[in-house]
Amino acid sequence: MAQNEWATKDYYADLGVSSTASADEIKKAYRKIARENHPDIKPGDKAAEERFKKAAEANDVLSDPESRKEYDDLKAMLRGGGFSGFGRGGGSGFPGGFRQPTDFSTSDIFGDRSDGGFSEDGAFGDIFGGLFNRGGGTRGTARPTRGADVETEITLDFTEAAKGTTIPLQLTGDAPCNVCHGSGSKSGNPSTCGDCSGTGFTSESRGAFGFSAPCSTCGGTGQIITDPCTHCSGRGTVNRTRSITVRIPAGVIDGQKVRLAGQGEAGPNGKPAGDLFVTVHVREDQVFTRSGDDLEVTVPVSYTELALGETITVPTLDAPVRVKVPAGTPNGRTLRVRGRGVPKRGAEAGDLLVTVQVKVPKNLDAAATSALRTYAQAEKGSGFDPRADWAGAKRK
Repeated sequence: MAQNEWATKDYYADLGVSSTASADEIKKAYRKIARENHPDIKPGDKAAEERFKKAAEANDVLSDPESRKEYDDLKAMLRGGGFSGFGRGGGSGFPGGFRQPTDFSTSDIFGDRSDGGFSEDGAFGDIFGGLFNRGGGTRGTARPTRGADVETEITLDFTEAAKGTTIPLQLTGDAPCNVCHGSGSKSGNPSTCGDCSGTGFTSESRGAFGFSAPCSTCGGTGQIITDPCTHCSGRGTVNRTRSITVRIPAGVIDGQKVRLAGQGEAGPNGKPAGDLFVTVHVREDQVFTRSGDDLEVTVPVSYTELALGETITVPTLDAPVRVKVPAGTPNGRTLRVRGRGVPKRGAEAGDLLVTVQVKVPKNLDAAATSALRTYAQAEKGSGFDPRADWAGAKRK
């Protein structure tokens, strides 16, 4: 989520918590909403999907202490009228003064406009760009606070997706330098920046107001590399191919994205790594299909097995099971076997839905044909008429 969109969001409301909620309360609120509204739980429910997306977005911002502080600072300024209350006609102490409050927009706040409303050394984008680690004007841009996210795709067999699996992946991108262990320093001990005393920010006063901005000397990191590693040129990362093992949870569906925190590209100079997003594609199976967490299978049977009843063997994701077909079962009936469907994390598995379908023999030997004709005569003699209750019989 770009920071210039935060002004229109209420992340605490999206999670149903107060602005003073603890990190644990935020985590619990997100997990509850995710459990109740996940697309896997409510497939096709657009309202639930939107609720889930809002909660996920809010959790991404509020679960990170640094981004939460930036968000809270922005909302506090908006609530306090921090933009309209600066004064008019140059009375605020900023070069060129400010425009009327009604002239401001979200793009003004984040320095996206270039309409010349302010001089370069007093640009609004410079002030708030510094506040939110974006830079602007004559200030230096802060260095990334984490590594880049990485996206990749995999294709699984139906059974692997249903039961879950572990697969190896090879990723090429920024990884921690093996020589300096990601610090960027040959000695492994970066020095504290003297200009910001290691805070990563410098403060200055403009008129009646004080503002903080990323330190231009250290780029907002709070550290200075005085002995850069020769292998990575002081970046702390090198571009290389690495192998990781990815655990795909049971029950993933085709097109679903699995997020693995901290498995993306390494951050510069020991900063946290980004996340890895794996899009899962699932091959169709020759035997099974899915309906949510239920597993569906169609089993061919004979007429006599339905008429007389029989116990048949049915495949599952694991070992086959025995299913009793009651006498007189109609063709196309679906029998339910509890708990033998798709596994669910922290809950009971779905069910196995077995649909019986009569398979008619194409060739019968003389003995079978004679026996079948004898049965047909006995069937008629008993008064059985397969079309007795058929609506089409009335139109003959």
